[in-house]
Amino acid sequence: MNIWSFDFVWAFLALPPLLYCLHKCKIASHPRTFPHLHFFGTPRKWGNFDWLLKALAVTLMVGALATPVIIDYADPRNRNGIDIVLSLDGSGSMNASGFSTEDPRASRFEIVQKIASDFVMKRLQDNVGVVLFGDFAFIATPVTYEKEIITEMIGYLNHGMAGQNTAIGEGIAMGVRALRDSKAKSRIIILLTDGEHNSGSISPKEAVAMAHKEHIKLYTIGIGEKGEFDNALLEQLANEGNGKYFTATNQKELKAIYDEIDTLERASIKSKQHTFEEHYFQWLGGGALLIMMMLTWRRRIGG
Repeated sequence: MNIWSFDFVWAFLALPPLLYCLHKCKIASHPRTFPHLHFFGTPRKWGNFDWLLKALAVTLMVGALATPVIIDYADPRNRNGIDIVLSLDGSGSMNASGFSTEDPRASRFEIVQKIASDFVMKRLQDNVGVVLFGDFAFIATPVTYEKEIITEMIGYLNHGMAGQNTAIGEGIAMGVRALRDSKAKSRIIILLTDGEHNSGSISPKEAVAMAHKEHIKLYTIGIGEKGEFDNALLEQLANEGNGKYFTATNQKELKAIYDEIDTLERASIKSKQHTFEEHYFQWLGGGALLIMMMLTWRRRIGG
């Protein structure tokens, strides 16, 4: 979406007095003798073509002074939002089925893929990245505004790609790494798991300390039946990460969690001072110069 605006719109306050002066102020004229003035009607100043050209030139000059700009909000540099990393559990237990009543044969991971993709597509103003963790963690997609690429990559992921175990600490730490170069005002990690921390070289405590040091907020989601995931650990991580802890026993509850996070997190990546604009004052100034050259030429051939 393109929006027209002016950097110095108050410059248009000079336009009415300038046009009034152009209409009323007398210009010294050179006397000419013509014997039959009755052949000429009384000229009407408002209908005078030269005057209209002068008025147009003055209007264009004032418009150039006001500095017209176009802000293209389709440009990713002008998007408003936050930077988000979805850290998804890809361990072997995510292959379990029965999480969805609509499709009982679908695995937990397949349900998470769909809901996570829907969440990404709704965050139109945000940059999003994806981390997958199991025995280890890796960045599946860097933090980017290309939502179609993110959702496509989520579709390519599969449980077991990072191993069969659950390295929650690695999942958080890799999310921190993905956000390290982010300049967003607000940065968050949404970690989802259905198991207990049992792998990796980084402990959850160390990982949440890394997130806290980088001022990254941490949300945690435990999915599955009670006792399948470490309820106490996930709640503690969310509290220490200044986020919130959620649990979901089925697809409907998980979708509601992502919807709630969607409403909780709204911020700004770029401030007004960093808005990227296209300026068009040169076109108005060029138009005014062209008209003045035309008037000069008309005066020369007429006089």
